[in-house]
Order: sequence, then C-alpha cells, then structure tokens
Amino acid sequence: MILDLVFRRPLRWVRMLVGELHWSFFFGVIIVYGVSQGLGKGLSKVSTQYYFKDEQMIQPSQAQVYVGLIQVPWIIKPVWGLLTDVVLVLGYRRRPYFIFAGVLSMVSMMVLSLHRNLQLGLALSCLVAGSAGVAIADVTIDACVTQLSISHPTLAADMQSLCGMSSSIGSLVGFSLSGVLVHWFGSKGVYGLLGLTAGLIVVVGLLLKESPSRSPGRKHVNEKFLDAGSAIWKTFQYGEVWRPCLFMLLSAAVSLHIHEGMFYWYTDSKDGPSFSKEAVGSIMSFGAIGSLVGILLYQNFLKNFPFRNVVFWALSLSVLSGFLDLILVLRINLKIGVPDYFFIVVDEFVSHMISRIKWLPLLVLSSKLCPAGMEGTFFALLMSIEHVGHLFSSWGGGVLLHALKVTRTQFDNLWLVIVIRSLLRVVPIGLVFLIPNVDPSSTILPADMLMNRRSEDVVETDKIEMTGLLSNEA
Repeated sequence: MILDLVFRRPLRWVRMLVGELHWSFFFGVIIVYGVSQGLGKGLSKVSTQYYFKDEQMIQPSQAQVYVGLIQVPWIIKPVWGLLTDVVLVLGYRRRPYFIFAGVLSMVSMMVLSLHRNLQLGLALSCLVAGSAGVAIADVTIDACVTQLSISHPTLAADMQSLCGMSSSIGSLVGFSLSGVLVHWFGSKGVYGLLGLTAGLIVVVGLLLKESPSRSPGRKHVNEKFLDAGSAIWKTFQYGEVWRPCLFMLLSAAVSLHIHEGMFYWYTDSKDGPSFSKEAVGSIMSFGAIGSLVGILLYQNFLKNFPFRNVVFWALSLSVLSGFLDLILVLRINLKIGVPDYFFIVVDEFVSHMISRIKWLPLLVLSSKLCPAGMEGTFFALLMSIEHVGHLFSSWGGGVLLHALKVTRTQFDNLWLVIVIRSLLRVVPIGLVFLIPNVDPSSTILPADMLMNRRSEDVVETDKIEMTGLLSNEA
C-alpha cells in the first residue's frame, strides 16, 4: 500500500500527464517551478534571513517588512501577464520574457554576491529585481497552465498538483542544502549560486521552439490592451469571480506573518534553542516535505471534493496548528520532555502540509476563472490579489512585532504576538461562503467567455515546444 502510494501511483500519474499534455509543458513546469521557484526559494529564504540579520544587522520587525517588500513584483504580475499575452518582442511571445527574466535575476544576484558592504537600499533593490525575474518567468509558464486548464478541464487539478509537487521537491532540495551552503560560503556566496540557477531560465528562453509572428502595429497593441481591460472588467462582474477573489485577499491579509520574529528567537534568544545554520536549513526542509505530503493528500484523496469544504477544514486545522509556536516559546515542550528540534520539525511539517492543502483548491479554482485568450493576464491578476494580501500580512506582522517590542535581544512578548496571530486565523473561516460550493470538474464561467475569440493571436499549446538539450544524434 505504501509502495503504491509513494512510487507506483505517482509514476502512473506522471505518465498520464505526459501522454495527455505536450511533453514540453511538463519540462517547462519542472524548470520554472522546480528549479527557479522551488530550489531558488529554498536557497534564498535562509540566505536572506541571515543576510538581513548578520550583514545588514536589522531588527526582526524591519526584516519582516522588507521581506514583504521583496514580494512587490509578484503583486504586479498582471503587468507581466498582459505583456506576454499581447506584446510581441521581435516577433516572439514567450522566448524574450524568459530570457529577460533570467538575465535580470542573474545580474541582481551577482551584484549581491560580489559587492562588499552594499548599502541596505541597494541590497533591497537587487533582491526586488531578483524577485521580479522569478515572477516574470512564473507568469509566462502560468499562461500555459491556465490555457491547458480550459482545454483539459478534468486535468486542472492534476496540473496544479504537478506545479506544486515540482515546487515542493525543489524547495526540499534547496532547504536541505541551504544551511550547509550558508555555513560554508556565507549568505552572499549563496546569492552567487542563485545567479547560476537563474541562468537556467535563460536556457529555457533560448531553447523554446516558437514560430515567429508578425509584430502588430502600435494601434493594434493599444486595441489589445483595451480589449484586455474590457474582458477583465466583464469577468469581475460575475459574483462567482469577485467573491473568491475577496476571500483570497482577506484571508491572506489577516493571517499575519511573524516568521522573522520566530527566526531571530530560534537563533539569537538566550532562552531559545540557539539553532545553527545547518539546523535552520534542515528544519525548513521538513516544511518542504510537509508541502509535498499535502500535495499527495490533495491529489489522491481531496481533489474531487468541493472547494469550499476543503478550504474550511484546512483553515480550521490552521488555527490549531498556530498554537504550536506558543507551546514552543513558552517552553512547554521541554517540560513534557519533547526536544526543541523534534517539536519544531513537527510544527514546520504540519503547518506547511495544512497550508498546501488550503492553497491547492484555491489555485484550481483560480485557473477556472480565467476567460479564454487572457489566461496569463487574468491568472496573474488573481495571484496578485493573493500577494497583496500576503504583503499586508507581512507588514502587519512587522508592525505587531515592533508594537510589542520584539527585537534582536528582547522576546518577552513574542508569546503574545503568537496568540494574536493565531486568533486572527479564525476570521477567514467565517468568509468561506465566498468560495463557490462546486467541485473541480465543474465549469464556473459562462460558455461564451471560454470560447477563444482571438485564436489567431494565441499561441496554441501544441505549437509551443522545447527543443532537446541534446541533439537527435546524441
């Protein structure tokens, strides 16, 4: 049973996806989600935490605010999506954006790695630029995902699971190596490695087989932008669209992030566990494992349940899991004989598993809310709404840490921060009525909005191919 669940069933699932969908789509997902986002996230998160703490010497409340600032490029994802949908560069729709994204990330990471005593403002600019490169690559591959979700509605949940699994496996590898790499090379050295992984996005852009198209005139491009705005406005007039969007915004905004406060407590508090860099990286790797388990649970047991039911129970479990941090900070775990490392590993695993189960149905739902011909733009818009909520969450967490005087050396009120954060997680449970009570196989948008009226302007899936990394003779 375990062997079938862990190995045989996933292999059959992968073969089914490769058979039903074009192989180049599968390859692109692995590179963008697995390497750029997954591996890159694992390496960058730990290195950035230590970079802020040890190189820039800032307070946890400041670090929490700056972490939110780094995510701003993800908020303007609709801009990148609109560009990939309607603006051709030298006759190409996808390749130039992959190349630009990779170059932007490479340059910014190399500056962080090689420049000594970089001022905080310039360092933040490089981190934001690197985040922008990842976001541009993400929105380009997202257009393919959403387009295939419309043409293959029964595989929508499978495609989101593939994206999530690639990201989780990449994150697992990244987090597992991050602590050791930061210890060996320092946080700036890890940024140099991230520059190399960003180069793979350039490779994707160079190898993407895409037939050139005639670039439209400026007037035609302006008309496309107006059409896009009109389509977006029309789509948002449907209650089935704006209600789940409102839920995603509010539920993310009130779920305050206090990760930086907890990180400083892990590493700097005299009463805390004083974890090493290797321990911090290994702890986060268990979070990636939890995400992967969450994907497997959703894929095998939950994907056919109505969106609202899955989100409701995941939110309920999230409230309970939030109080695990309170047990840790109050040192109750030591009183009952549970070591810090073991307890934190369990906490990280459970919280990430629940978070992934909560997020996957919302991703599937979002892919079903996109009108044909504007898949990349509209899906990016929906994701940007979520990122706006996370920005408020990160900044709100920073304000809460500052207001309760949690600093690099003072953690007396950290327990109160955790209580407030955990109680606020109850709020989204009262908002689940905003999510449609339908299952993933249902069609939400009207049929006329799912018909591609601009088929001549859309790159068909079967025309987007990835040339082999090796020649046919090899």
